[in-house]
Amino acid sequence: MNIVKKAITMNDGRTIEIETGKLAKQADGSVVVKMGKTMLLATVTAAKEAKEDVDFMPLQVEYKEKYAAAGRYPGGFMKREGRPSDYEILVSRLIDRALRPLFPDDFHAEVFVTVTLISAEKDIMPDALAGLAASAALAVSDIPFNGPISEVRVARINGELKINPLFKDLENADIDIIVAASYDNIMMVEGEMKEVGEADMLEAIKAAHEEIKKHCKIQLELTEAVGKVQKRVYSHETNDEDLRAAVREFCYEKCYAIAKSGTAKHERTDAFEALKESFIETIPEEEREEKAIMINRYYHTVEKDAMRNMILDEGLRLDGRKTTEIRPIWCEVDYLPAAHGSAIFTRGETQSLTTVTLGTKLDQKEVDDVLVQDTQQFVLHYNFPPFSTGDARPVRGTSRREIGHGNLAYRALKAVVPTGEDNPYAVRVVSDILESNGSSSMATVCAGTLALMDTGLKISKPVSGIAMGLITDSNTKKYAVLSDILGDEDHLGDMDFKVTGTADGITATQMDIKVDGLPYEVLEQALDQAKKGRLHILGEMLKTISEPRADFKPHVPRIEQITIDKEFIGAVIGTGGKVIQEIQKVTNTVITITEDTNFGLVAVFAESKESIEQALAWVKGIATKPEIGKVYRGKVTSILEFGAFVEILPGREGLVHVSELAWHRVEKVTDVLNEGDEVEVKLLEIDEKSGKLRLSLRALQEKPEGYIEPEPRARTPHGGRRDDRRRDDRRDDRRHDDRRRDDRRSNHHDGNRDDRRADSGHREDSDKHE
Repeated sequence: MNIVKKAITMNDGRTIEIETGKLAKQADGSVVVKMGKTMLLATVTAAKEAKEDVDFMPLQVEYKEKYAAAGRYPGGFMKREGRPSDYEILVSRLIDRALRPLFPDDFHAEVFVTVTLISAEKDIMPDALAGLAASAALAVSDIPFNGPISEVRVARINGELKINPLFKDLENADIDIIVAASYDNIMMVEGEMKEVGEADMLEAIKAAHEEIKKHCKIQLELTEAVGKVQKRVYSHETNDEDLRAAVREFCYEKCYAIAKSGTAKHERTDAFEALKESFIETIPEEEREEKAIMINRYYHTVEKDAMRNMILDEGLRLDGRKTTEIRPIWCEVDYLPAAHGSAIFTRGETQSLTTVTLGTKLDQKEVDDVLVQDTQQFVLHYNFPPFSTGDARPVRGTSRREIGHGNLAYRALKAVVPTGEDNPYAVRVVSDILESNGSSSMATVCAGTLALMDTGLKISKPVSGIAMGLITDSNTKKYAVLSDILGDEDHLGDMDFKVTGTADGITATQMDIKVDGLPYEVLEQALDQAKKGRLHILGEMLKTISEPRADFKPHVPRIEQITIDKEFIGAVIGTGGKVIQEIQKVTNTVITITEDTNFGLVAVFAESKESIEQALAWVKGIATKPEIGKVYRGKVTSILEFGAFVEILPGREGLVHVSELAWHRVEKVTDVLNEGDEVEVKLLEIDEKSGKLRLSLRALQEKPEGYIEPEPRARTPHGGRRDDRRRDDRRDDRRHDDRRRDDRRSNHHDGNRDDRRADSGHREDSDKHE
């Protein structure tokens, strides 16, 4: 084996190792990237030839995490890894977006990149190493690639920028972004921030790029060490220069005229298509099929050049706007009267109908990834049906694009959505895109803000978003930064740059750059122009609703929370969940209990205030410590020869001995009390060992004038009648307790399986909060 190893030393002294030649040697390229105990295996394979009729880059990137890497079993019935999680899809997209622009334009062979987490140290974040691993696998292969690249995470923690921080470090971060770059150029940026300034974000990008340059140098050394400097020879395109010239001569001026006409999306698309068809008619019929791929490729280039030149030369865009102009906006809230919150946001030909639903903690999303096990109180889902672009095709499952766009909108809003004690609700935002012509993810952010305020949820600040574009000409050095881009401007441009934020700073960003040598000055201009654009959009939104509603809508279920001592959590839940199930059934509520270090947080969810108050009173009664000397109103639960048992608090009974029923002698307990009677009693004593309660009725009665406590009865040779009676009382007391335990045991066994399930649904593990 020819094993080659290289090491990257980070500024804080930690090292990243890259090894090739040991694993997966039949792949075109394979490496293992190691940091601490975390190891990623990256492999890349490419078809020898391109498929017929393929004129694009068929790249497939898969990121997979093995549960065994962290010493865990997968969940589910099959106990094996299944379809990719949202997290795995998001990491796959980060890799794909960094690699795809760097394959040669004329390379069309299928390429498969697979990055697998094979060993996982619990505090190291593997997504920051995945891009490096994928690029290194390409570096040791013969697949044509204009790299290398790398990706790093940069976070600002307590004012200091840190590269590839640990999981625990991010708790105090106000910037958390992943940056991908080659040695010379930034390729991709994605992440979230806590209302930071544009200059701060740019500083973080620059810091990440300096680290990436070291990664790229090591990969170039690795390429030389394995002898893969020369890449494979390929020929995936057939060209006809005369045909290329004919397409340009026939179509360019007409394309320019169509682009300048300012027509709507579908009219413009139809006009471009008709122009192409008119050129095809100039080709002999017997040659059309053979030249179809070349005509499509050449015509696309002409169309792209015409639109780009119009923007650079005249400052005009496809819909007639100037470069800084935002499309017309209209908004509406409370459009869906039965939803907890709803909003429509329409900007030009892009429209989102967004709803908000409030639920209990039982509705929170459970995350069970290899390294992260948690719950999410706030979730956002983005749907992009085919009809939104006029496409006639069936709806399939959730696409990777939908997951990616939804995640960007989620990151944009999560900084302003209240959590924890400030918000007892689980919050679900769903954006359905009804029309799309550019930046539908940003429409989701705007509609999500409006819908949240329509709900009455007290978000800290409203958030808006904008998608920016860039057109450049490397020959003339001209460039134009475009605000609020159309779909065609995204497709034909050199940059897609999305920014979201409040009036005070950026909350999330996503950037994809498709051109080499983009100066930081251009990025600065784009950020400044984006700020002006999103503040304009925010102003239009606030004309519809300027702040959250004062209260939730009448049909929104209410939640109230109380804290109880940790020692009472078990009593509130009951054996196998019996008590909490009874409370919920009787009061028609949903109750959750979150266990913290020293207390339990009880949340009661119901549609009526009366139900909530009834359930809270029940819980408070269970979680209240009895006080000696206090008077309680209780219910007689059982009558025995020596006294009566009275329930003074839910689940807490005490004994009223026959001698404590009245000041006069009582022959039979039933002369004073019967089962089911409600009566006021005074707590005299709590036994220190057993916790049993001694109650009294006569302590609440006026003592008769001249009352003399009766003399103790004469003792017998066997210890006296009074001692015998006390022993009998204690025996009967034990018999009463035994009978209650038998009843509880019987109930427990009858519903054991269901009760355990109920219990697990109501008691959350305290580890999640530590």
